[in-house]
Amino acid sequence: MPSMNEDDAASMTEQLENRLVDSIKDHEGVSRRSVLGGLALAGGSAITGIGAAQSGNESGGNATTGHDASFGTPGKYTEKNFDPHGYLREFNTGDSTNERDAIFGKKDDLNAGVSQENGQTVREFNLIAVPQEIEIAPGVTFPSWTYNGQVPAPTLRVEEGDLIRINFTNAFSDMAHTIHPHVQNLNPAMDGVPQNGPGAIKPGETFTYEWQARPAGTHLYHCHMLPLKAHIHRGMYGTIVIDPKPEKVRENPRDYIDYHGPITDEVREMAVERAKSRNMISHADYVPDGYDDIDEMVMMNGFDTNFDADNEVYAANTRAFAYAPAKTHKYEGEWEGGKTKHPIEIKKNNLQRVHVIQTLEYDFINSFHTHSQFFDYYDAGTTLFPNRSTIDTVMMCQAQRGLFEIDYSDHQPGLYMFHGHQSEFAEQGWMSFFEVTE
Repeated sequence: MPSMNEDDAASMTEQLENRLVDSIKDHEGVSRRSVLGGLALAGGSAITGIGAAQSGNESGGNATTGHDASFGTPGKYTEKNFDPHGYLREFNTGDSTNERDAIFGKKDDLNAGVSQENGQTVREFNLIAVPQEIEIAPGVTFPSWTYNGQVPAPTLRVEEGDLIRINFTNAFSDMAHTIHPHVQNLNPAMDGVPQNGPGAIKPGETFTYEWQARPAGTHLYHCHMLPLKAHIHRGMYGTIVIDPKPEKVRENPRDYIDYHGPITDEVREMAVERAKSRNMISHADYVPDGYDDIDEMVMMNGFDTNFDADNEVYAANTRAFAYAPAKTHKYEGEWEGGKTKHPIEIKKNNLQRVHVIQTLEYDFINSFHTHSQFFDYYDAGTTLFPNRSTIDTVMMCQAQRGLFEIDYSDHQPGLYMFHGHQSEFAEQGWMSFFEVTE
């Protein structure tokens, strides 16, 4: 049996989404392209609970909204310039052949190639700062500042010891930008702050950043222009995943494990095996014992739609409720609704590895909480042994990031919720589901 009825879940999404859209539709920071049907749930009204909206008639009609609640949320995302499900599992390695035009509605030259220079692998990327209207709720757009026209920015994936080369162009007409990396940068001129190196990259200018890929882990890059809170809140941030090299782990295992006991051969080999399972570049086919495969994904963010320094929309990857049940005819993962909202489908025998980067501005903390499941947590992804084990909630400040490993192999197929455990965040968009399948 599924963990919760899919149509009940879809009805809950509908109520929350309609209330959210109604509460922000007149804010100065957003534009309204279409009016959703059924906005009877006003901004201050209560959520009546899952299933309550289905009491209108025997076929599941919703007496409150006038929509067939068995088919879930009527609102569809209409902009085709961002697919949160495509973004979720997209990792760019410099030589990737990703279908970026299918995910983001346009082609670009983000992946600029991989080469060898002086015995070092160079992974090259093209990033461009450009303003972009993005859809954060069905029919509601937000004036964002972006790298490559998307929020979050492209996820870059490299291997420990690589040189990361970023050809950065500022295509804004009236605003300077930079790119600051949260890596162990060895050259202050490459730090991406206005006070160092090239300083602020002015409109029309181009600069090439070069960063050493270290340490292994899950890291952040973002604009560092002032006011910093505005540049981050508007969307200028992305993820860099640095995969560990197993041979380096074998040489110096203490650099990779939060462990103070003796380094026995068993401990060393365990660390090496874990490094192989993390490395999706040179060990992409490696799968740890007990699993069929490894599934990785990236999540973050939120938006202040009326610019009062208080967020109104929260999300995992920009679009409110994008990973929530929305419309289905039967419980077989056959989600519809324009394919704009549906749970994240995962195979129960795959190891789930989630990179979470906390980028909220204006809120002091965010969190990640799983229902009916506990996970192992690796702070910043820099350790191969977990910093915390068998927990179901992690609290994170801005710029904190971590790697979550989740195992559903002993769970029944069905819907399993995960969300930020600040209740306001969950009700305003940061509520999602895994759909566990055989």
